[in-house]
Amino acid sequence: MTGFIDRLYPSSKAALVLLAIIVGIFTPGYILQYAMFPVFLLLAIMAGNGMRFFKAFLSSVGTVVLVIFLVQVFIVRYPDSAHIWAFIALSPTGLDKSLGITSRIVSSASAIMWYFQVTTPKDMVYAMEQAHLPKKVTFVIMSTIGMVPQVINRSRTIMDAQKSRGIETEGNAWARVKSFVPMLGPLIFSLIQQTEEHALALQSRAFLAPVPKTSLYRLDKHTIDRVIQVICLLLLILFIVWRVWK
Repeated sequence: MTGFIDRLYPSSKAALVLLAIIVGIFTPGYILQYAMFPVFLLLAIMAGNGMRFFKAFLSSVGTVVLVIFLVQVFIVRYPDSAHIWAFIALSPTGLDKSLGITSRIVSSASAIMWYFQVTTPKDMVYAMEQAHLPKKVTFVIMSTIGMVPQVINRSRTIMDAQKSRGIETEGNAWARVKSFVPMLGPLIFSLIQQTEEHALALQSRAFLAPVPKTSLYRLDKHTIDRVIQVICLLLLILFIVWRVWK
C-alpha cells in the first residue's frame, strides 16, 4: 500500500471514520447513510483495497442488512401490513423502519471496515504509542483486533488435521455440527498456549519496563493530516450545532 490514503496518519483516518459514524447515526433519513458506502468504496479503491473491501462488506454486513430488511418488511406485523401469503405481509411502515436501521448499519460498518482495510496493525500500534496510551491498553486493543484472523487460521488448520485423520468435516448441516464440536477443544487449548507464548515474548522484550521505548519503525504526521483533523473537528462542531438548533 503506497497510495495517498495509506500515507495518512492513523488518527486522520480515525477522525474521518468518527465523523462518518456520528453523522450517519444522527442524520434523519437514509439517503446520506447509504451514500457513505460508495464513498468509502471509492476511498478503498484509491488505497488499492477496493475488491477486498467490497467482498468483506458483502460477506458480513451485506448478509446482516438483507436479513434485517426482509424481517422488518415481510415478517414483523404493523397496523398497515398487507397479507401476501402465509406469514408473509408487506408493510410500508416496516419498509421505512428497515431503511432507517439498515442505512445506519451500512454507514457505520463501511467506515469501520474501511479503516481496518487501509490501516496496518503496526501503524495503529505506533499511533497509539505516540498518543501515550498505556502499554496494556495498546496490547489489549491489538490482541483483540488480531484474535479473529488467528482463530480463523487456527480453526482451518485443525479442520485440515481432522480431515486427514478421516473425520467427516463436509456434507450436510448435521455433519458440520458433529465436526465442529471436536474442534473446540484443540482450538481453545491452542489459543491459551498462544496467549502464554505472547506473554513470555512481551516479558523478554521488556514490555512493562518504565523507560521510553525506542522504535525502528517511524510514521510521520504531515500537514495534510493536521488539515484533515481540523476539518473533521469543524464539521463535527457544525453538525452538532445544526442538530441542536434545528
